[in-house]
Amino acid sequence: MKLVRSHQCLRNPKFFSKDRLFCASRFTAQDNDERHSHLIGTLRSIVRGKRSWTVALNEAGVSTMLKPYYVEEVLIQTLDDPRLALRFFNFLGLHKNFPHSTASFCILVHALVDVNLFWPASSLLQTLLLRGLSTKEVFDALLCSYEKCKFNSSLGFDLLIQHYVLNKKAFDGVVIFRLMKKYSRNLLPEARTLSALLNGLAKMRQFGCVLEVFDEIVSAGIELDVYIFTVVIQSLCELKDFDRARNVVNWMVSDHCNLSVVPYNVLIHGLCKSQRVCEALEIKNGLAPRGLKADVVTYRTLVFGLCKMQNFEAGLQMMNEMMEFGFLPSEAAVSGLVEGLRKKGKIEDAFLLVNKVGKVGVAPNLFVYNALINSLCKNGKFDEAEALFKEMERQGLYANDVTYSILIDSFCRRGQIGVALSFLERMTNAGIIATVYPYNSLISGCCRLGNLSSAESFFDEMINKGLEPTVVTYTSLIGGYCNKGQLHMAFRLYHEMTGKGIAPNTYTFTALISGLCRANMMAEAIILFDEMVERNIKPNEVTYNVMIEGHCKEGNTVKAFELLNEMVEKGLVPDTYTYRPLISGLCSTGRVSEAREFVDGLHRDDCKLNEMCYSALLHGYCKEGRLEDALSACCEMVARGVDMDLVCYTILIDGTLREHDTSKFWGLLKEMHDQGFSPDNVLYTSMIDANSKAGNLRKAFGLWNVMVGEGCIPNVVTYTALINGLCKAGLMDKAELLCKEMLISDTPPNQITYGCFVDHLTKEGNMDKALELHDAILKGLLANTATYNMLIRGFCKLGKLQEATKLLVGMTDNGIFPDCITYSTIIYEHCRRSNLQEATKLWDSMLDKGIKPDSLAYDFLIHSCCVAGDLSKAIELRDDMIRRGLKTNWVGHKPNLKS
Repeated sequence: MKLVRSHQCLRNPKFFSKDRLFCASRFTAQDNDERHSHLIGTLRSIVRGKRSWTVALNEAGVSTMLKPYYVEEVLIQTLDDPRLALRFFNFLGLHKNFPHSTASFCILVHALVDVNLFWPASSLLQTLLLRGLSTKEVFDALLCSYEKCKFNSSLGFDLLIQHYVLNKKAFDGVVIFRLMKKYSRNLLPEARTLSALLNGLAKMRQFGCVLEVFDEIVSAGIELDVYIFTVVIQSLCELKDFDRARNVVNWMVSDHCNLSVVPYNVLIHGLCKSQRVCEALEIKNGLAPRGLKADVVTYRTLVFGLCKMQNFEAGLQMMNEMMEFGFLPSEAAVSGLVEGLRKKGKIEDAFLLVNKVGKVGVAPNLFVYNALINSLCKNGKFDEAEALFKEMERQGLYANDVTYSILIDSFCRRGQIGVALSFLERMTNAGIIATVYPYNSLISGCCRLGNLSSAESFFDEMINKGLEPTVVTYTSLIGGYCNKGQLHMAFRLYHEMTGKGIAPNTYTFTALISGLCRANMMAEAIILFDEMVERNIKPNEVTYNVMIEGHCKEGNTVKAFELLNEMVEKGLVPDTYTYRPLISGLCSTGRVSEAREFVDGLHRDDCKLNEMCYSALLHGYCKEGRLEDALSACCEMVARGVDMDLVCYTILIDGTLREHDTSKFWGLLKEMHDQGFSPDNVLYTSMIDANSKAGNLRKAFGLWNVMVGEGCIPNVVTYTALINGLCKAGLMDKAELLCKEMLISDTPPNQITYGCFVDHLTKEGNMDKALELHDAILKGLLANTATYNMLIRGFCKLGKLQEATKLLVGMTDNGIFPDCITYSTIIYEHCRRSNLQEATKLWDSMLDKGIKPDSLAYDFLIHSCCVAGDLSKAIELRDDMIRRGLKTNWVGHKPNLKS
């Protein structure tokens, strides 16, 4: 490549006219004028004399006659003392404002480098170049003074090249080198100057020019050193010409150059940069046969290269090797490797590496520490995360708001709100201003624990500190209120959020939809789901799972399966939380066989099912009394690699109790014990309940004693099961004693517990005492639809229809709403009395309130219509019943409904 360097000089005729370059004028002129010689002699005497130069020059009258030529001559005659010459040169410039010629500069530069005074020589050269001389002009001036004064050293030219390189004018340095080479093969720069020149070109990324100049250096016969070879190897690597780079390395070896690991490191770096790490490793392994050892740069380069190739395991091995040889990895190398291991899920390896390098005083940067602490927290390794936090402080790295936010969030997820608060306090004491993120974590943690009052306090605190709540803040609170069933508060916050211009996201809608589904408000949930889609907010798997479960709870499995197909079409992946409600939904609607087919189909499609899904199927079989099918499904479940858990055993044991199959009961109990499971309070409660309902109270109380002895604490369900058995057996005194024991043991009775007493009293016809008890539980807010139904049934049984109707009206006033059983009980009594008009009126009232009749209610009314001869009404009811998908007792009505 031919170098063409354009250079526009700032020309000034005062300083750059030809008479300023003494080689072209004064040094060739023969001036025998005695006056000039006398003046030069006078100046020389003044310079070497001991008098003040200012005084001496004024007395001799020389100041007014000074010319650059005279100064040049004096400098030449003072070359034996370059320091003195420099002092005189500076004196004239500073005190006399004398315009020195280019020749004077060049004479002094050569003279100073001749005696190794490089710093003042460099300063002079820099001042000269500020005058705007072209590269050729400077070279000519230096060459002229060099030849005239016959200087011993040509280092003035080296200094010029080095100056150009330092000032990022490497191309001008190349021009000087070529001018020197052109002038004479004896006038050549030193190797160190040329290595600096080549490095300057490399820094400018002029790698092709480096190779061109290198060829010129070789052709000039200049002895090459390791530094020249190194920059050439670097340039070839940058040009990705690794074959030639290796050839240069071999040339360097054969040239008996003073070998070092540096050029090899450059080649290794180039290979790693080009993702040719295997070749780089070969170069490293080939160092020992050449009597060289890998140094810290070698290892660090290879670690970076392996990390770049995502081969973090090999990178870890390389770092361990370098530490065994006593080399310390850099912060950057450790950070890159730790971050790479973390991203690949090798959290444990990353953690161990940080601990290992920490012992020798090396640590990754704060960003990597934060990321690793976050990963450890997400993987549930909280102790390791705290240990890393302490190690970080020991290494002198100060935690920032991100560090504290990560730790606060981890403690909140574990339910350790107190510890999280202590870290928030430490954060504040450290002078770090808390952001919205730790408050979001605290609010979310409190909501998960059901502690909404604390969540509200943190919400108010962040507002008082001037922090703006985000969609995450509101969504956490909304989810908390929904979990508590406080939907009005959840929607109040939702409207507050949207009113502030904060857009709800998928999680916000999912929380609200989940709350509505749990409250059996599917119509509202569907509206909200549709609104979500209209807003272009995409439902995720959880959203669909919630909706599917809600439809299944309502018995609408058709819609649930439609949603399953829809989510699959949208690319969402169903999981066990999707399949379980679908299996339960089919089983709860009496379609257990279809549920089994669905499970088998999922297995054929390699869908992963867990114990939760199979337990739903087992429960469906046991509920229908199909114990053998349940046990068969259990065997297939185990054969498919899904292990039985305590819930599955509990369902099966409960099924044996329902079927009174003692042999299978004890067999399952033994199997469960052999598998390492112990009965929990749920299983014990199930066994106690089964024996209580069967009238085996002695056995039920025996199981109670075993349960308490095993350390299982009876809950309200356990107590209620025994109380129910005692009430059915007429042992009311013992039932009341057990109820008092509940209160003492801090297990307050619930609606079902009190319902056992109300049920017994109404069945005995003791309505006064039943009403008295009901009024008491009504005041305690424990009365519900079921307890009202018991009272209504009691009054109807006694023929007191007016009192029953009065209760129907009164329950709504108390915020308790009737259901199908409530209306059916009174309708049946009207039908029994042949009061079809009142029965129909009550039926219409039930439908107006949106209450769906069951098949039994239809049977009552259809039968009464047939008996009363109102066949058109009976047929109308039958058709409506069929439309609703209900089955009737056709045996009783068919003869009357022929039309």
